[in-house]
Amino acid sequence: MDITGKAVLVTGANRGIGKALVEEALRRGVARVYAGTRRPLSHPDGRVVPVTLDVTDAAHIRAAVERVDTLDVLVNNAGVLEFDDLADRELLDRMLAVNFYGVRDVTMAFLPKLVEGGGAVASNISVNGFVALPLSASYSISKAAVLAMSQSLRAILASRGVSVHSILTGPVDTDMTAGLEIAEKASPELVARNILDGIEEGAEDIFPDPLSQGLADDWRAGLHKALERQFASVYEAATRG
Repeated sequence: MDITGKAVLVTGANRGIGKALVEEALRRGVARVYAGTRRPLSHPDGRVVPVTLDVTDAAHIRAAVERVDTLDVLVNNAGVLEFDDLADRELLDRMLAVNFYGVRDVTMAFLPKLVEGGGAVASNISVNGFVALPLSASYSISKAAVLAMSQSLRAILASRGVSVHSILTGPVDTDMTAGLEIAEKASPELVARNILDGIEEGAEDIFPDPLSQGLADDWRAGLHKALERQFASVYEAATRG
């Protein structure tokens, strides 16, 4: 997919990776960027359409669907991170509400528009989706759930012309990771460029930063990916029958 002239929706677009994605999409010549944020947003470029969107709010999601005319690319970027050891059930519920159910609900709400245009959905999952960080156990669980959902949707939506991309991001220099002492954090701008490159190239799994790129070859050639393809074939055969 060449996103030039396309319509893109980015959730969590007010800062960090989301803000960088908006700017990178504009640089690539998109026709429209719908910038989903919980609080009002202004932008000097007329191609940016602010959309009030708390991904946990069903009314916000319905209003966003009505505001978006056509949609070619949905980037599920909104997310929250807290540190915990699974002792607090309410914290786990918050992580799931935003990081998993929010992604699921926004994706399903916009799916008819994506199907209509043969579009793409990409979700910012994090490498913690397949390697848990015990310092943020609930976050890791929520991201693992999104990875499983993306793998499922990839098979489910293949016959409907919608591509599904898993963004497996390592540490990025944003407000969210300010509390993590990690030697090398990628810039949001680099990550945004590589995410959109991956979508345009049709990569199922996008590794957009130096740390995650070190895992890419093993992941793509490993048993996990082979099993995903095998299970997708089982789904295709079952639904065809």
